[in-house]
Amino acid sequence: MPVCDRCGYRGQVRDPHVLRSVAGQLSPARRAGDLRRLRAERFDVLVIGGGVTGAGAAVDAASRGLKVALVEARDFAAGTSSRSSKLIHGGLRYLEQLEFNLVHEALTERGLLATRLAPHLVRPVPFLVPLPAGQGVRDLPARVLRRAYYGAGVAAYDVFAGLFGGGRGMPLHRHLSREGARRVFPSLRTEGLAGAIRYYDGQVDDARLVVTLARTAASLGATVVSSIRAVGLTRQAREVTGVRVRDLEAPAGSPDAEFEVRAGTVIAATGVWTDDMSRMLDDVGLRRGIRVRASKGVHLVVPRSAITGETGLILRTARSVLFVIPWGGHWIIGTTDTDWRLDRSHPAASASDIDYLLQQVNTVLDRPLTTADIEGVYAGLRPLLAGEADSTSKLSREHAVIEPMLGLLLVAGGKYTTYRVMASDVVDRAAHRLGTQRPSRTADLPLLGADGYASMWRDRADLARRHGVPVGVVEHLLERYGSLTLDLLALIDADPLQASPLAGAPEYLAAEVTYAARAEGALHLEDVLTRRTRISFETAHRGLESAEHAAELMGAVLGWDAARREREVTHYRARVEAERQSQLMPDDATADAARLGAPDVRGYPADRGIDDGAAGLAR
Repeated sequence: MPVCDRCGYRGQVRDPHVLRSVAGQLSPARRAGDLRRLRAERFDVLVIGGGVTGAGAAVDAASRGLKVALVEARDFAAGTSSRSSKLIHGGLRYLEQLEFNLVHEALTERGLLATRLAPHLVRPVPFLVPLPAGQGVRDLPARVLRRAYYGAGVAAYDVFAGLFGGGRGMPLHRHLSREGARRVFPSLRTEGLAGAIRYYDGQVDDARLVVTLARTAASLGATVVSSIRAVGLTRQAREVTGVRVRDLEAPAGSPDAEFEVRAGTVIAATGVWTDDMSRMLDDVGLRRGIRVRASKGVHLVVPRSAITGETGLILRTARSVLFVIPWGGHWIIGTTDTDWRLDRSHPAASASDIDYLLQQVNTVLDRPLTTADIEGVYAGLRPLLAGEADSTSKLSREHAVIEPMLGLLLVAGGKYTTYRVMASDVVDRAAHRLGTQRPSRTADLPLLGADGYASMWRDRADLARRHGVPVGVVEHLLERYGSLTLDLLALIDADPLQASPLAGAPEYLAAEVTYAARAEGALHLEDVLTRRTRISFETAHRGLESAEHAAELMGAVLGWDAARREREVTHYRARVEAERQSQLMPDDATADAARLGAPDVRGYPADRGIDDGAAGLAR
């Protein structure tokens, strides 16, 4: 049902009589049906890449009435979009660099997400900016100037948020004395400390936001399928007409595993794999247009008991900005910002990365952290628009949209926070090509779980009583699922065992694993333990003690027999062991080699001998 007049669009993409929460369920049956649609139908827009930008583009296009398909080679948010600092922020340091347009854009998006689009997933988190004391009385003027300088920056941040934030959603900043800073962050070392400034930014579970975007696109009628890898472009003369894809869940040797998806426009939102998509055009002699460099960001996770504080910290280092971020019962410490030219599917944190982060954070803590404090480690890659800068920290965080060939649009760069802007820009180009003038609607479109969230939060005690669960359980679910919490409570009502805590991770419920397989498109154990939940980095055992219980719950939904459950657990154990080994290696090269010791559960190059240049697409 294309939207352009020349293609005959007249109807609606989805059945208006079906509730969005139901229409957005990514169930096993839905996947089978969407696979049939991919084979049989022609789409206005085919989006390659199920990260935040690709999922956001699918939402934008579907909300305009376009007929949309979204394919992802692994799991939704499996790459960069599940490995960020978990912040929705305006980029305070961009003010110092006088990049006002970036700050304006990001603060606008932060306000929209926190107040209208996803208030159940984006919430305020306080940060301290420590102010150095300097040396004695002689340094008093400089100390005053430093406080004024940083204070003016944070004040400008608040002013930008108020003017452009689309609904602030965050409290105002406040100046603190040295004693005041110590009260809110007792672990902060006071030597050389003159005080601090407290300000607020937004926090998000990045992977859950992406899954919610994918489900929102599905609720609007989009065809949404993971484990579908793009292996080539189909063309007619010098125009792209679709994509050749491979179903990585198809039985080995199946003749139906590879097929063509037809589309009027193909949008590639493939992040650090953008250059791989461009290489598919080499045979027609086109310039690639966009070059992307990958910058590795490593984060450590330590228990909340390791640091005493009520706020986060933001610190300047020689190589990057360092955050200490409260994360439930944990702290996230990151990040690094270094060039990465090795395996992009599984970037590895080395011992030197870990040592660097510990050294930096220990300069401000009264009790130094050691590797014994670390519960989890994760590494992600930022897709930066390549330039002449030697350091990735100097490369552009802005995004670009180009059309290197008729029918193919590439979008790359940008920040997680501004995914909606990137999505709108690339879909504007697609809509123009398709002959429709319908503008983006996503600034006013709440994501699934947002509608009704505020009232449910107010009535959470009554909700808990009606379903016979503790209020803390309802609060936990509301902060992860919003108003979709009713779906999980219905699972518990039907089977009280679903209210049981997950083995090895008592803060999560069995129902959350069941729901991930039933409604959130989780196909493998790794999908649940690393993205639908964050057990893989929130527990010292990295999810190993939860694996068998989770596999049993998933298997009941997906029809796994005992052999399949064991295979999933074995794959997951190998992944954890490979990650642990990589984190003992001294440098990137040895860490990468250790991490590649575990094959991907979806059968990537190490498993099936697929050429790595093609394998990077749509991850």
